[in-house]
Amino acid sequence: MEYAIKHFDSLTPRELYELLRLRSKVFVVEQRCIYQDLDDYDLDCYHLWLRDEQGIAAYMRLLDKGKYPDSVSFGRIIAARRREGLGTEIVRRGIIEAKRLYSPDKIRIGAQLQAEEFYKTLGFVRCGEEYDEDGIIHVHMVLPLRKED
Repeated sequence: MEYAIKHFDSLTPRELYELLRLRSKVFVVEQRCIYQDLDDYDLDCYHLWLRDEQGIAAYMRLLDKGKYPDSVSFGRIIAARRREGLGTEIVRRGIIEAKRLYSPDKIRIGAQLQAEEFYKTLGFVRCGEEYDEDGIIHVHMVLPLRKED
């Protein structure tokens, strides 16, 4: 399994195509959610992914503090194949990269409600009420970080 992290400005056209294709496949087609995936956040993000012989196996984007909404955050988290630990692996790498790049005191995410338990296993805690985003129920969650983490 190969791991990559690149800022948007460093992505090759082929890499960008593959990442956006996977996001569209999962979030638009599989989840039947019509929404504006290309939301301008990508331009200021780091994009992380795991790749194997089948292509991109897991993906996420990492946003600096002040981008969404007031904390370091990440989103568009995808495991191309379920129940293989790929989601856990990419989120763990995202946490490591967030610490390395931004030294945050917390990471805040907007999680799909169906994934809340998954994020709890990684240390995230709910920090708000449920809300609808593009027809899917979400909840804000936060991962508190200590300076020595």
